This record gives sequence, structure tokens and C-alpha cells, in this order.
Amino acid sequence: MEKIDVPQLNVPRIVIIGAGFAGIQLIKRLKNKDVQIVLFDRNNYHTFQPLLYQVATAGLEPDAISFPVRKIFKKYKNVFFRMGTVQRVVAEENKILTDIGELDYDYLVVATGSRTNFFGLDDVQANSMSMKTVAQSLDLRSAMLQNFEQALLTKNLEEREKLMNFVIVGGGPTGVELAGALGELKNHILPLDYPELDVRRMQIHLIEASSRLLPALSKKSSEKSIGYLKELGVNVWTNTAVINFDGEVVVTKGEKSSQILSKNVIWSAGVEGNPIKGVDDAMQPSKRIKVNEFNQLEEFENVFAIGDIAFMPQKDFPRGHPMVAPVAIQQGNLLAKNIIKLVNKDGKLKPFKYRDKGSMATIGKNRAVVEIGKMKYQGAFAWFVWMFVHIMSLVGMRNKAVVLINWTWNYINYDRGNRLIIRKHKRVDSSRQQSEKLNDLDEII
Repeated sequence: MEKIDVPQLNVPRIVIIGAGFAGIQLIKRLKNKDVQIVLFDRNNYHTFQPLLYQVATAGLEPDAISFPVRKIFKKYKNVFFRMGTVQRVVAEENKILTDIGELDYDYLVVATGSRTNFFGLDDVQANSMSMKTVAQSLDLRSAMLQNFEQALLTKNLEEREKLMNFVIVGGGPTGVELAGALGELKNHILPLDYPELDVRRMQIHLIEASSRLLPALSKKSSEKSIGYLKELGVNVWTNTAVINFDGEVVVTKGEKSSQILSKNVIWSAGVEGNPIKGVDDAMQPSKRIKVNEFNQLEEFENVFAIGDIAFMPQKDFPRGHPMVAPVAIQQGNLLAKNIIKLVNKDGKLKPFKYRDKGSMATIGKNRAVVEIGKMKYQGAFAWFVWMFVHIMSLVGMRNKAVVLINWTWNYINYDRGNRLIIRKHKRVDSSRQQSEKLNDLDEII
């Protein structure tokens, strides 16, 4: 395999795999230090994943929540970006193998993030839709709009019901926010777009296997979110699990065992680490890489894992830290300091300790729940807090401005101007789709 053409500098080389929250934050903290940074990602952009659901529900265009990697680091003299797929880590030889060649490193940081976990439900995986990438969100938007167009063409009431019904599996922030956005579409947008359809017959189901929604938040916030969702016409099912979906019928078991007619099933019930070959000896059942308190792999002191892919059991987090952006950002910040200490041989490394700054979720206009420390807010004030935090977290002033303008416009008139079918979504044959997904396991970001 040919070597990748990267300048040879007389400084340590740090290779980072993944341009997510963890990788981006790490690079920001290493800006213009005496190290060479080579960043790999299969895409040439960073995605603000918490707002993917707004792309899927026509609230935002993908370029509002994505930012070119090269633009982020255009003033960083020590950063080199290569778009490619890292296929294997050869830690014994301090090199990585990719689809564009191989590259040596002095320090390696795996920040490949997470992927959807279907918990072994092959039929559900083959027939449902995920929302972890921009492409998946655009597919979801297209599928939703195409199904409504198709509903206009059928006189079969049962078929129309399947096309108009939505089932969201998973009651975490993603599921709750998506359900709220669909509820607003049903109440304010779709009746105007499709006056020939009786949109009142559209059913939105949010199914959660545990006893309540938003388990990371308090019981009060959970109950409040259920109330908001019901105001929007969302059917909330708790203590209920989806066990099968053949593309047209959802089968559930638990408190509300039933069968639901739907061709629109969105899976947000869980995530697992996005694995990479060569470091799988340290992989846990959750597909996360086990690391010590310094984010190091035990076998290789110059190999690190941060963000969702890292499994760091600690006293307060025996099952590892939550797979959320704040953890990834804090680990990126600390690892930058520790790598510089290693490079300079300057003192002991500082162990990681997660500072939980709070959790939040929005359920439509003027409806949100926010918990910061002991402070708990619901309603309009919480919604403005949620909006401010998310806007400030976006990369780039243009993106911040575009999102603010979109949200202001939507707030005034409920309009969502991005109801475009840019590329038609085609349901892939189940066997073919399953084969492709298995092949994807061999290709990591």
C-alpha cells in the first residue's frame, strides 16, 4: 500500500480519526502547537448532529448544520485534512491503513463516534430509517414527503393509513424532539400542503421501552414532555418495545402490545460505538473501546479514544459516560493538554472527570424542558434557553445566522420552507440492504 502524501515535519505527528465533536475540539486546543495533526474523515464536513431532526422535518437545510472541515482549520498551520476511510489500525507498527494509502503516526486518536444500535432486530434494521447522518436525514425528509404524495394517489384507506402514520422508536431527546416536530407539521403545515387529505387521520406514535421518556432528566421533566407531546397529538407508549417491522406493520410487546400500520418507522432507540479494526481487542459489548482515565488504550500508551467510541468506567459512571456531545468536547479539551505533556515530557497526565452541565430537549414552539444543575425549567423560557445553547454551539457565524433566521421565521408563522424532495428516496430490498449494512462494518469514518 502506498504512503499518503503528507509533509514530513520535524515534530510529533498526531493522527485523528473522525471530525465529530471530540476530534474537532481536540484540534482546536492543539492549534499551532509544536505537533503535526492529520485528520481523517469520510466526509469533508462536520455535522451538528443534535439538529439533524430539523433537517428531516424540513425545518433546516443540511448546510445550516454542517461546516466544511477545511474552512474550520484554514488558519491552523499545523493541521492537514485527508478525506478517506480508515480501514485498520496497525498499532504495533504505529500506522493506519486507509482506502487512500497508509500513514505512520506518533500518537493516534480514535474519535469515530457512534452508530445506530438495533439490538439484533434484523427486520427492523432492514426496513426502518435512522437519523445519524445528513444523508439519512435527507432520506427521511424525502420519504415522508413522497409518502404523502403517494397517499393522494391511493383510494385504499388502509394503504393511505400506512403512508401517513409515523412510528418513532426511542424516547430519548432525539425521539422526543422528532415527535414534537412531526406534531407541529401535522397541525400547522401538512393540512395546508395537502388539503385533499384528511391529515387528522395521521397518527404519530412515540414508543419507549422503559417506564418514562427522557431518562437522563428528572421525572417532572419527563412528565412535562409527555404533556407537551399529547398537546401536539402524539401518542406516547412507555413500557413498550418494538420487536418486529416488516415495512408495513410494527409489532410491539409490553404494556401496550399491538400492531401498528405504518411505512414510516424512525429508529432512535439506541446507539453503539462505531468500531474500527485493529483496536477491537479493547472493544466492549457496546462496541466501545475501553480506555483508562487518561483516554489511553491499556496496551498502547500512544493510542487514545475519545467521545462516543470511548468506554471509560469510573465510580460515578460504572457503565461509561453518556454518549453525548459535552462528554466528547470535555475529553477533547483534556486530551490536548495531556498529549502536550507527553510530547514535552512535562509532568503527570491529568485524569478525566466529567462535569455534567445539564440536559435539555425541545418539544416544539414554546415547549421545552431544561435542567442545569438544580435548576429546572419548562415551557417558553426553557425553549429560548434551548434555542440559545444550540445556536451558540453551531460552527461558523453564517450557520448561526441562518439557523436564527429560520427559527425566527418559523416562530412567527410556523412555516417550514424546506419541504423539497431533492433526491427521491427508494426503499432498498431488505436482503440487499442487510448485506450493504454488514459491509459497512468494515468501513469506519
